[in-house]
Amino acid sequence: MKIGLAQIQSKKGDVAHNIAHHLDYVERAIQAEVDFIVFPELSITGYEPALAKQLATTIEDKLFDPFQEISVASNIAIGIGMPTLGINGIHISILLFQPQQERLVYSKKLLHADELPFFTSGTRQPSLTIKGTNVALGICYETLQRAHFIEAKENGADVYVASVAKPDRGSAKAYVHFPSIAKEFQTPVLMCNAVGFCDDFLCNGQSAVWKEDGELIGELSDAAEGLLVYDTGTQKVISL
Repeated sequence: MKIGLAQIQSKKGDVAHNIAHHLDYVERAIQAEVDFIVFPELSITGYEPALAKQLATTIEDKLFDPFQEISVASNIAIGIGMPTLGINGIHISILLFQPQQERLVYSKKLLHADELPFFTSGTRQPSLTIKGTNVALGICYETLQRAHFIEAKENGADVYVASVAKPDRGSAKAYVHFPSIAKEFQTPVLMCNAVGFCDDFLCNGQSAVWKEDGELIGELSDAAEGLLVYDTGTQKVISL
């Protein structure tokens, strides 16, 4: 299968613009025969904790109908970042759209201390199997926690995808942690980061793919938008 990492810049709180921008990248992914495209953390709103309460909604919101429609029409799975309303508060979530399947939500389980005033932890990790490949998802801070990766492996993960919003210091940690854990558990690790300002920091891109032996086999720049496509069968990466 092919997994696309959409390294984009979102406009702060501008949901309509960001949805249109996402759909442009989904179209690019379709042209590249991608099976599953992933976007950065909170990509629909931008990583803006202070705006989460006013912007949060549910996956059933009609705003997201175009993603379900294009998923069905073009046989592509899509993962977008959005704050969602939960029973106990607001979650940092990935909304998942798949052909002929119900919409799913993965909500960040392990929160950074800075996120606790704005968000609550998720508890459920949906199963995501695409073309026989078990795809595990993680969101930013939790992807650097060993326990999160171990749980993913215990659940049968064949590949681990991190949706993040990281500045320089965060990416530096990721570029040490991800190849190490990929090699230890013989599991490819993919990171999709944003570019541009989020909240009070600058995301520095460098979305990347590490093979199961920890080798870095593809990455994007630290400032420009782009699409990185990884083929799990050939273990080749192309950037678009």
